[in-house]
Amino acid sequence: MWLMQHGETIHSMLPWDIPWWMTDHAVFFGVLYLVLGVLGLGLAVVLGKSLADMRKGSARGARH
Repeated sequence: MWLMQHGETIHSMLPWDIPWWMTDHAVFFGVLYLVLGVLGLGLAVVLGKSLADMRKGSARGARH
């Protein structure tokens, strides 16, 4: 892993390849990663609740 120098462009969207000292990049990718994190957390919660409901239903002998 190497550190980017001033004036370099983005090599990839990975956090260590982004020039965080550039304000526009920091705001854009900060918001992007925040939104992706919230969406991922929401999907994980929905998946967890769905699995819990399926287990609870199968424990009572419910059929689908």
